[in-house]
Amino acid sequence: MRLFKLKAFARFQRQEGIANAALSKAVGGAEKGLIDADLGGGLIKQRVARPGQGKRGGFRTIVAYKRGNRAIFLFGFAKSERENLNDDELALWRRVGKAYLGLDDEALVAAIAADELMEISYGE
Repeated sequence: MRLFKLKAFARFQRQEGIANAALSKAVGGAEKGLIDADLGGGLIKQRVARPGQGKRGGFRTIVAYKRGNRAIFLFGFAKSERENLNDDELALWRRVGKAYLGLDDEALVAAIAADELMEISYGE
């Protein structure tokens, strides 16, 4: 399983103080079948706890996910700031997620080299 995050997601993560280990844990839950919401089109929504707190009032992450293969953190938001994505946002993230899930290894390397994607160590 390989984990990635978009550059914009990494900025959100840094601002909110979310550790890579929390992202890895969220994907670990998905791998065990514990998916908070299946948004269709290869997207899932996973809750991530605020540092030092629980998941309930924490963050929501939109992840392009293919079980056993790859997870890409696309977008994140605090539950206190918004309830959910609107239909247009959901359609956009489905297109983005589908594109990233469809990349072959060579294209993944190119996206990392272009600083578009960052890899996260699974189990970190």
